[in-house]
Amino acid sequence: MDLRKIKKLIELLEESNLAEIEIKEGEESVRLARNPPGYAPQMPTQQVYHSAPSQAPAAPSASPSRDSPDSDAGESGAGGRDLPDGHVVRSPMVGTYYASANPEAAPFVKVGDTVKAGQTLGIIEAMKMFNPIESDTAGTVTAILVESGDPVEFDEPMFVIS
Repeated sequence: MDLRKIKKLIELLEESNLAEIEIKEGEESVRLARNPPGYAPQMPTQQVYHSAPSQAPAAPSASPSRDSPDSDAGESGAGGRDLPDGHVVRSPMVGTYYASANPEAAPFVKVGDTVKAGQTLGIIEAMKMFNPIESDTAGTVTAILVESGDPVEFDEPMFVIS
């Protein structure tokens, strides 16, 4: 693989919120990974899905789920509005949020659903890679603060679980 291509991949990784990227060209393969500030090592449990719905899941991704304090009550966010009481699940990256795996599928969760820690709440597409957003706590979904297809920013409140 050409050194210029590798340098370009490094630049893309630095400009994005991705934790790792892997490219294969024929028999050659390059994998770049980084640990963002505040990253706590954990067992990879997330999978990355490619944009073609007929493809199988790729290898597990090391994208971290950002832990936020258990009580973010009264905090202002998501367009300046006050957040409902409960645990706020925030976006770990910049991208486009999707509530379901494809447009015909049911959403991963709805307001009122009971979720377990590790359960997929939605997905964020970033650079044609689909990253699952998992609940880091068990409880009931009391608010979904983003709409399917909405762009999301890093650390943006997405769900409230109580």
